Amino acid sequence: MLTKLFLTFFKIGAFTFGGGWAMISIIEKDIVDRNHWLSREEFLDLLAVAQSLPGILAVNIAATVGDRIRGLKGSIMSALGTILPSFLIILIIAIFLTPDLIKNNPIASRVFMGIRPAVVALIVAPVISSAKSSNITWRTIWIPIVVALLIWSKIPVISSPILYIVIGGVAGYFTYSRNIRKIAENSSSDSSSTSSNP
Repeated sequence: MLTKLFLTFFKIGAFTFGGGWAMISIIEKDIVDRNHWLSREEFLDLLAVAQSLPGILAVNIAATVGDRIRGLKGSIMSALGTILPSFLIILIIAIFLTPDLIKNNPIASRVFMGIRPAVVALIVAPVISSAKSSNITWRTIWIPIVVALLIWSKIPVISSPILYIVIGGVAGYFTYSRNIRKIAENSSSDSSSTSSNP
């Protein structure tokens, strides 16, 4: 299982361009759809945790998924599998290619120009699938739009993503507590009505 985790994330790390968000849809397809290691809801919860943690999203999501599947060893193997391809590719580029050579080489320039639209698609795809799985409706669609515009506004304090992570966490905690309280009240009222009607 550890070897499979390492190879899965090594493959994802080797063939994904565009950073963490571009990897999300591929990770989701491998982990949720192909291998059935996690449910889609679990994966989205881990994605939220990975985004809230400091550091690189790709490594964070690999480490959190690995930890959920196989504990600390799974976390280490998944993170290592994600990091190693990038490290090796950058090492080879540093040895054999220089920035001037890439800029002046028309073939290399065209290859990178061709990769750009694919990267945009890879970033957009997980945003759409996350929105669908998160049960975002026409009533709640305004929340991510308003938050994105406020972050983009560059207004001091208001444009800080940390502010919205904290607000989202606090709101989620109170919503969850309220729902648990409602469930407890409903179950106690049901049990009292059953006991009064033998």
